[in-house]
Amino acid sequence: MKLATYRINHTTPRLGVVKDNHMVDLEDVAKIKNITLPETMLDLIDAGLEEVDRIQHILDSLTAEEKSNCYYPLSNVTFLAPIPKPRKNIIGIGLNYTEHVAESARTLDTSNELPQQPVIFSKPPTAVIGTDDYIIHNPKLTQQLDWEVELAVIIGKKGKYVPKEEALDYVFGYTVINDISARDCRRSGQWIVSKGQDTFAPMGPVLVTKDEIPDPYNLDLSLKLNGVEKQNSNTKFMLFNINELIEDLSIVFTLEPGDIIATGTPAGVGAGRTPQEWMWDGDIVEATVDKIGTITNTIKSL
Repeated sequence: MKLATYRINHTTPRLGVVKDNHMVDLEDVAKIKNITLPETMLDLIDAGLEEVDRIQHILDSLTAEEKSNCYYPLSNVTFLAPIPKPRKNIIGIGLNYTEHVAESARTLDTSNELPQQPVIFSKPPTAVIGTDDYIIHNPKLTQQLDWEVELAVIIGKKGKYVPKEEALDYVFGYTVINDISARDCRRSGQWIVSKGQDTFAPMGPVLVTKDEIPDPYNLDLSLKLNGVEKQNSNTKFMLFNINELIEDLSIVFTLEPGDIIATGTPAGVGAGRTPQEWMWDGDIVEATVDKIGTITNTIKSL
């Protein structure tokens, strides 16, 4: 199921399902069927994949007349980030594609040796924006605004000391994230100032439940800047796969429903190019992951 948080006609954020090139509004469905349904993405994640199955059965039962009262053309809706206000920081994974390790070592202060454990950082909830929102560039803070297309994993149930063999049982679904990075804002090896600024986590356009992506290890991911392709790879080239990441992270801290893990970016970032390339006011960046979709954002300088 493709789930979305969206607005229509300037309403408050609403929870919907993308189906048949329409947005199915779950609040409207609940009224039509005289039932209770989750009102937000986090409510739905808390309810679990069993609730997703229940919703699917309800949608399958809608008559043509009922559909006319809860289906909206996608052209009429505004997609927000699937989880507009995460409960906790986004968990970021650095240096998780081999070629990205090499390009980072050439131009940034990182080792050219492959990490022996996942490199973990975080991005505050205030970094989250949706597709078509502006990425804010503060030129007083950075002159090196960079891009990183990534597959993001959404956790579906609480887990501590999760064995890697069971890790995907804890996944609710997947989305796209662009891990915007200000390369000249790293402080003594710490990355949160570089990666945690407001608007530095575009996400979306939808959250796809894991049943629609049975193999997350064969997804193409790519990024374009002003229509020119800059990154093109596949999740099979992850250094630490999702199972291994969930096992490692759950040793460090408890994973909870709604937690977001950005699994790392492949080679092709601006910092790794010769000459280096950065994003500036008016630039348009598009991040795509197979089976999920594309998020598009424009850079806006203060």
